[in-house]
Amino acid sequence: MNTYCPSLVEYKRRKTRVVNIGSVPVGGDNPIRVQSMTTVDTMDTEGSVEQCIRMIEAGCEYIRITAPSIKEAENLQHIKDELRKRGYQVPLIADIHFTPNAAEVAARIVEKVRVNPGNYADKKKFQVIEYDDVSYQAELDRIRERFVPLVRICKEHGTAMRIGTNHGSLSDRILSRYGDTPLGMVESALEFIRICEDEGYFDIVISMKASNTQVMVQAYRLLVQKLDEEGLQPYPLHLGVTEAGEAEDGRIKSAVGIGTLLEDGLGDTVRVSLTEAPEAEAPVAQALIDRYTHRAEKAQPIKPLCNNPINPYQYHRRETAEVKNLGGLNVPRVVADLSRLTDIKYADLKSVGHLYSMLLDKFNMNDLGADYIYTGNNPISFMLPNGLKEIVNYDAWLQAEQREDRHPLIPAEVYLGTGERHIGLNFILATIDELTTELLDKLKQDTTAVLMLHTHNEHAMPELRKCFVRLMNNEVQTPCIIKRAYGELTPDQVQLYAATDVGGLLIDGLGDGVLLGTELLPNLEKQEELQTIDTLNKLSFGILQAARTRMSKTEYISCPSCGRTLFDLQETTAMIRKRTDHLKGVKIGIMGCIVNGPGEMADADYGYVGVGKDKIALYRGQTVVKKSVPADRAVDELIELIREDSRWIEPVKLEE
Repeated sequence: MNTYCPSLVEYKRRKTRVVNIGSVPVGGDNPIRVQSMTTVDTMDTEGSVEQCIRMIEAGCEYIRITAPSIKEAENLQHIKDELRKRGYQVPLIADIHFTPNAAEVAARIVEKVRVNPGNYADKKKFQVIEYDDVSYQAELDRIRERFVPLVRICKEHGTAMRIGTNHGSLSDRILSRYGDTPLGMVESALEFIRICEDEGYFDIVISMKASNTQVMVQAYRLLVQKLDEEGLQPYPLHLGVTEAGEAEDGRIKSAVGIGTLLEDGLGDTVRVSLTEAPEAEAPVAQALIDRYTHRAEKAQPIKPLCNNPINPYQYHRRETAEVKNLGGLNVPRVVADLSRLTDIKYADLKSVGHLYSMLLDKFNMNDLGADYIYTGNNPISFMLPNGLKEIVNYDAWLQAEQREDRHPLIPAEVYLGTGERHIGLNFILATIDELTTELLDKLKQDTTAVLMLHTHNEHAMPELRKCFVRLMNNEVQTPCIIKRAYGELTPDQVQLYAATDVGGLLIDGLGDGVLLGTELLPNLEKQEELQTIDTLNKLSFGILQAARTRMSKTEYISCPSCGRTLFDLQETTAMIRKRTDHLKGVKIGIMGCIVNGPGEMADADYGYVGVGKDKIALYRGQTVVKKSVPADRAVDELIELIREDSRWIEPVKLEE
């Protein structure tokens, strides 16, 4: 059994040691804490203080401030003094990259320092270096010599430390030995943790951040396992997805990564990194956390797993048979729920990405065009556009005309009996209690069946995960659609909860499609209903993209800004998005400074990085190809770079 978390079937938070950060301790039985980071220049004392206050009022319990050099580290004292004078006791965290001397100054002032093992006493020049054991140990000795002074200062002043590994800034040394892997991320942190423990210093919080949600989740899980294996202390974890982006994409991506770990009881403090004002981050983090406040007493018990075939440290998609365009090597499909519409018109399909042109009398599909629509008891009266398929309830299917053009949704107990079936594709609706030996045996013999798994358990993701475990342990290769429905929640909660429940399964390779149902929502007027359908359809595609299982749109890996940022990130991201958001599957990194530059956007195809006032460097992957491009020409130059690679297509306006 993989034991990276306290329980795979119930919400049980991992027990960690308590780390005191000023007057706000983290870990142990303390609440999961919320934090964010300022974006104002650290030398702007008044601006920093005012922003800190806005962040505190938005719910931040810790505030991180960049200290790229000694002068900024020294100015932390003025910021702290002014906050205390105004009655705010929030602990401050100094964010350090490259500059050990700045860390040593800051550690005497603030309640916590964050160091990145990849660039604190190491280097990243994208060089492959061959190390033998002797030369590797010599590097570790050099790092120890640079790092120990900070550890001793923190120990003397009661200052906590976050050892924060970032996937994109692993050092050349780590990459040369471990590769660009979750194991490399974990080992990068463990090297520093071992030094701390040798010095008798334990006031440590650890993070394993990545822009790729699969890598991020795998790294945190592996870290917990390695800490336990080595007999190291159970340190608190700070959760975050780096460069999550803005708006709904940033929230969905954060929920997929952070929510998946919270579900497994991992995480003691959270930061949602959005390309927005920092005070916008805290409510999102709190909404993710609040879901677990009373989870234990609300959830229905789930029997323990006897055998877990899922590897939590490496992505492997569950092996399934191919049924039509579901399962096998097909990307996960999106099913849109139109079942509450009683008289569906051509124009209504716009809500699921299929636009009808009256002028041309034909449909156009955008990049977020649903693969299937579920119409319940209300079969559509017209011919659907090519590629879009319809699912109807079994009784309605039996009574419908042209049944070969529709696919039935059959309750599990009905499926076990006799009755008519579609010749090529049948959907079987089932809960965990209905996955009996009889049903599993029948599914094994049925080459037309696709399961639609759903749950009403508050502990939804683990119950659905156990469904997949049961299928895998019984060698059932039937494809599965993940079905979730939410009732009286805010749109933001639906977004975060669905991203967690569905994304957490997709990250482990589970699921061949998603259906976000509308049946629990209050009754709506038709236009409101269509808007809800549109929102849920886009959310489904967003979750698939955030979990890295289906790329359907341009992905923007944009940092959340900080005092190092050299341009307006929100404005620039919006400008780049406006020009490039039709480039399906292209990943563009937008970074405010060189610290979060080529390393942090390791996953991007192209990069736009601030290197000076009104100066931009453009990257192809991790290689800089244009230096010091004037900001007013940089987006045009970026597009030209994409064009050179034959990846540019002209935007097409769909006819309506």
